[in-house]
Amino acid sequence: MPSAFSTKLRRWNVAWHRDLGYFFSSLIIIYCISGLALNHVNDWNPDFIIHKETVQLPKKYDRSEVNNELLAGLSKLVKEDNYKVYDFPTNNQVKVYYDNATLHINLDTGIGEYERLVKRHLFYESNVLHRNSLKGWKWVSDIFAVMLIVISITGLFILKGKYGFKRRGLWIMLAGFLLPVAAILLFYFVSGK
Repeated sequence: MPSAFSTKLRRWNVAWHRDLGYFFSSLIIIYCISGLALNHVNDWNPDFIIHKETVQLPKKYDRSEVNNELLAGLSKLVKEDNYKVYDFPTNNQVKVYYDNATLHINLDTGIGEYERLVKRHLFYESNVLHRNSLKGWKWVSDIFAVMLIVISITGLFILKGKYGFKRRGLWIMLAGFLLPVAAILLFYFVSGK
């Protein structure tokens, strides 16, 4: 028969596991979404959607013709109100910078390439948190990491009997541990480090 102390300890363990799980469930989901996005950073831009458009200018221009009035007119072609600045990457090109957009014009051909960045909402904000881009957020992130450890450890001792940690749970946990060990061994084997 379990002692009063072990019964209290078990109730405390279950309560902490349950309540911490509820409290941190939103952050767990946010970090999982962001983690999936950032894992595939070479396949797509997890923060922005990049819209590209080729623009045919009314005519070809010479570098000497490029001025504020001309650029204001060309900006209307791409539905931009005001540009921030422009420069000449080469003698026959001008690059116009807007908020979250650029217009790269080849003066010899009269063709421009317009590129606009649009935030991927939900992903962008999740990634800001995941990368600790907010001042002071690293402390929240550290607390969150410690609480995930607490949630994991308290979860190990929820069930008793043949499905509990001492019997089945220990073996399943050790099996789960094999995955990162195998990945690290494979890394050292393939890289030769």
